[in-house]
Amino acid sequence: MSLGNQIATHLPYLRRYARALTGSQEAGDALVRTMLEKVLSDPSGAAALAGGRVPLYRTFSRVWADAQPEDKGASVSGGEHEAGAQLRLGAITPPGRQALLLTTLEDFTLAEAAAILERDVVEVEQLVADAVAGIEREQKTSVLVIEDEPLIAMQLEDLVAGLGHTISATAATRTQAREAVAERMPGLVLADIQLADGSSGLDAVEDILSLGSVPVIFITAYPERLLTGDRPEPTYLVTKPFQEATVRAAISQALFFRSSQPLG
Repeated sequence: MSLGNQIATHLPYLRRYARALTGSQEAGDALVRTMLEKVLSDPSGAAALAGGRVPLYRTFSRVWADAQPEDKGASVSGGEHEAGAQLRLGAITPPGRQALLLTTLEDFTLAEAAAILERDVVEVEQLVADAVAGIEREQKTSVLVIEDEPLIAMQLEDLVAGLGHTISATAATRTQAREAVAERMPGLVLADIQLADGSSGLDAVEDILSLGSVPVIFITAYPERLLTGDRPEPTYLVTKPFQEATVRAAISQALFFRSSQPLG
């Protein structure tokens, strides 16, 4: 397989990682473009990517590190999610966010994450632990679960409750989701794509977002339907069958990058 094809295979997931890391599709894609431009302008750098996902993410990690402001207390521009995140930078460092996402959302081992971040395994393990602790000190919220499989819905409800959040409602169809939001706007939405009556979780989420800004995590067996680059893509996308640690990390990141408005 050519280097271009190798990169293309991993690119949708690198873009997902970049969005989750920055809290913004625009900011994440800009960093990915910067990385690709550097690689394409340096033959030796391009050759270093031939090893697969780890060297690709390591190269991106270096670009991300270079882009971080020296003054971590400086204001952040670019949107409400970035501004909201800046208010919480004292709770979790950028390396902590990287370590957490790499080992959960991207499913790298601790050893692989250490290679990407160019740190030792013990340090990465501590970064993950500190990141989880820092985020879980944040304000709790109410969660709407849009899921038509009862066992998965129950699993998500138990996970959410275990994190200290409350369930505002559980919906199996777009109509039920609309009715739930009419009664109470949640602070976070977990949504499947294919729902019980043939309706779409995407449409249900669009209904919700037309009423107000709320972070959304899509949980689906068909991530390729969303990671196309043809339309705005979700920042938080978890693939079924999922690991609970992955959902937990996605919830933590979504709440970390929420706007500064009070949660529901």
